[in-house]
Amino acid sequence: MLTETFPPPKSRQREQAPHPVPRPDRKFYANTAAFGRFGVRWFDPQLMPSEHSHGHIELNWLTAGGMDYSFEGRPVHVPPERLVMFWAGIPHQTIRLDKGPAGDSRQCNVYLPLDAFLHMPHLGTLPETMMGGGVIALSVDAVGASTLQRWYQDYRSGNPERADILKIEIGTMMRRAALVGWDELLPPWIESLSPSTRAASPLRYVVAMVRHIIENLSEPLSAEDVAKVVGLHPNYALNLFTAVMRVSVRKFVVRMRLIRARSLLFEGNMSIANVAFQSGFTSLSQFYEHFRNAYGITPREMRQNLIQG
Repeated sequence: MLTETFPPPKSRQREQAPHPVPRPDRKFYANTAAFGRFGVRWFDPQLMPSEHSHGHIELNWLTAGGMDYSFEGRPVHVPPERLVMFWAGIPHQTIRLDKGPAGDSRQCNVYLPLDAFLHMPHLGTLPETMMGGGVIALSVDAVGASTLQRWYQDYRSGNPERADILKIEIGTMMRRAALVGWDELLPPWIESLSPSTRAASPLRYVVAMVRHIIENLSEPLSAEDVAKVVGLHPNYALNLFTAVMRVSVRKFVVRMRLIRARSLLFEGNMSIANVAFQSGFTSLSQFYEHFRNAYGITPREMRQNLIQG
């Protein structure tokens, strides 16, 4: 019988595992709370003293036992050996923990930056489910302990190519989930705004603005135009967006356009000028300035690195 092995306790991980090599956009993630950096962790499951939120789509996997979350007062039970997925921007807290019969349960968390997730193609209703506050469990065969260990090793390897392959594998897994479905642990509860909506929570307004931005990324998008989508006073809407997302509308739009531009650079032979235009930037100088600030190199240099690598 094949025996599963799991990463060593946290203290030993710190002694043995090298730190991931910094990526060009590390500075952006360090300075912007809205989008957390990509990461993979193995650790002993723990209760959380208070609720928190952060800029990821979070994936949890337990080797045994189970745990209970609270999402703004809504209870969710996380079973063992199922990959559970949710938007961590919604305040959440683990409130009960079962470490299994042997008391040796381990937990693997994958932290996918929200900006990267929102740009992933062919995910069907998955983004809407996540942004709607849904908590889901992927199919039993979606991933296992051995795959999660390999993902962890790829992440900790410090090899940029292994890290990129890892992210592609996660995207492929999510694309498959969009086709075969998932189990809802908490149905989406942040409803879309409509003309009949009389009162909405701040989160509903912000989700509506995020959806509008993603759907119109290549079009001119002023902060005031985004605010009009939810029918609120511009100053109130923009402050609300910043308070919930922890980034301004303008910076959110720029970041999503940069993610699109980076993808277009890798996909084909489109000219740099067309990449900028298709991503929603109004001038090449503006595009180059934002791109260099985010990634540390120019679009042309990034494309050349891809070809030479």
